[in-house]
Amino acid sequence: MSAQNSFNRHHLAAIDAAIDAAVAARSLPGAVYRLERGAAHAVRAYGRLDFGPDAAPVTGDTVFDVASLTKVLVTAPAILLLHEAGQIDLDAPLLRYLPECAGGGKDAITVRQLLTHTSGLRAGLPASPAWQGREAALLLASLERVTHLPGSVFRYSDINYILLGVVIERVAGVPLDAFAWQRIFAPLRMWDTGYRPLARCDGRTIAPTQRGAVDVEASMSSAQRDLAPGAVLQGHVHDPTVRRMGGVAGSAGVFSTARDVARFARMLLAGGELDGVRVLHADSVRLLSTAQSPPGIAALRGMGMDIDSPFARRPRGRHYQIGSYGHTGYTGCILWIDPQSRSFYVFLSNRVYPDDRNSILPLYDELGTLSALAALSAQQ
Repeated sequence: MSAQNSFNRHHLAAIDAAIDAAVAARSLPGAVYRLERGAAHAVRAYGRLDFGPDAAPVTGDTVFDVASLTKVLVTAPAILLLHEAGQIDLDAPLLRYLPECAGGGKDAITVRQLLTHTSGLRAGLPASPAWQGREAALLLASLERVTHLPGSVFRYSDINYILLGVVIERVAGVPLDAFAWQRIFAPLRMWDTGYRPLARCDGRTIAPTQRGAVDVEASMSSAQRDLAPGAVLQGHVHDPTVRRMGGVAGSAGVFSTARDVARFARMLLAGGELDGVRVLHADSVRLLSTAQSPPGIAALRGMGMDIDSPFARRPRGRHYQIGSYGHTGYTGCILWIDPQSRSFYVFLSNRVYPDDRNSILPLYDELGTLSALAALSAQQ
């Protein structure tokens, strides 16, 4: 791993060994890991794009499907940008922006509850009977019934962020992917980041995810007409709900590099500004990254970032304190930020290749713990 001398070499070597062991065990084909603290950084690419003997090696330029990192790279900051402009009230009912969601106990759901996963909605939309398109997704979401009183329980839910993505489009008057590019990615010079990457980059630079994940209905969408049932997903979003929606949603769909995700993290640590360009107000960074869950909810979430829910404990590890924050992605991705030490780490992988049967949760434990030790320990 290339590194500046600000990091503990012993712990960096342990990070290398942990990821190399996961690759050797075929728990994932490849990955990129990046650790930063102030001006110091350590970065290494591991493995190959797939398990084939002639597969290209992963590099710092490899583009990954970052799955639910979409929620914190796009959806939550976009809502906060519209809040800054006075266009969205965080404590307003969802129905103010999506009146078609009336009924089923949803009338009491607020934007804040969607952001903090306390809406009472289920985790995801049903896959059957078969459906296709963004309007169909919104119809299904609008027909959902809450399982708990809004504001009373924490349940991580893609439906929350699918609805938030539609709210952004309604309020801003532009498609979600265009808003993300114009207001977040381009200002931050995150040139490798966005939805539907095959429109802008060589598919051979994108890490494949799953083989045989495409059903007949999904392969028939106009956005994916080059896919056949049984194809390997490479540049098409892994998340099946977002794939049915055409590749763009508030819950998933973004592809990125570790280098670009690091730029986003640096912006947050700098209070919403990077390289002289302000993307978010400092108060929006606070709302995104400090506890905003309703009273009585034990799982601490910001308006986007995870702080201390059950999903936070592995990527946070044993040494970063509560008050650090971040998010994970189903495909094998982590962003974790510690404002106290002004350090963070990014881990991007395609652990779902080839059949979505690999679990790398023990590796998450190691990365969270070792990243903190490497960043916080004196150089040895």
